Amino acid sequence: MVKKLTGPERQSALDQLTGWQNVEDRDAISKSFKFRSFIEAFGFMSRVALHAEKLNHHPEWSNVYNRVDILLTTHDVDGLSELDMQLASKIDREASR
Repeated sequence: MVKKLTGPERQSALDQLTGWQNVEDRDAISKSFKFRSFIEAFGFMSRVALHAEKLNHHPEWSNVYNRVDILLTTHDVDGLSELDMQLASKIDREASR
């Protein structure tokens, strides 16, 4: 079973990521990505969706033309878990492709 990250665990995990920010009114992290076109943004989302399915952990996200905004939290624990950090790492890898 997934467990909610403690304060020190959360900070340590966030220190390993680039550009992810704490969400002010939720126990969550978020990041915005900008691409050259809608097609690139949509391709990125498709690749991320495959990772999310493998982890059985799905982001809250939106897409407007070339921008993708992603929020990660684990609803089962009402906050951040290791699943969020794993998915954030995979998302960053896909964004750098």
